Amino acid sequence: MCLRISDVLLTVTGNTAVIRREHFEIMKDRAIVGNSGHFNVEIDLPALADLAVERRPVREHVEEFRLPDGRRIYVLADGRLLNLAAAEGHPAAVMDMSFANQALSLEYLARRGRSLAPDVYTVPPEIDQQVAALKLSAEGVRIDTLTEQQAQYLRSWQEGT
Repeated sequence: MCLRISDVLLTVTGNTAVIRREHFEIMKDRAIVGNSGHFNVEIDLPALADLAVERRPVREHVEEFRLPDGRRIYVLADGRLLNLAAAEGHPAAVMDMSFANQALSLEYLARRGRSLAPDVYTVPPEIDQQVAALKLSAEGVRIDTLTEQQAQYLRSWQEGT
């Protein structure tokens, strides 16, 4: 099992209890554990704290948990999303697209919301495509357009499989 030999274990699943007590029990000495998936629920920190005989901060955003057999496990950013908790958040180059997507989605709701039944909806693809096109244009990147032959091929499973 990779837990016995891995130096770094990073969860990115968006799920809960991905690394649990049974994993800590066999994890390699000085393993580094981090999360970049979802909130602080992917790593079962209460289980690790329960196993540990000592815990101490070793530097900013790194905490050491010493187990009864002497093994040490290092947890990054309190098990929270590394890119938010141990960095300076999402860069503006990412957030501008997120905010543009939200703003255009709100505009969509303002114009068409009364005709929508109460439900949870995904962002319409044309909004995602508009945001992507605007971002790429702002970066000086041109987007190739598909030929009709390419578009037809992608819509079909008649060839190539």
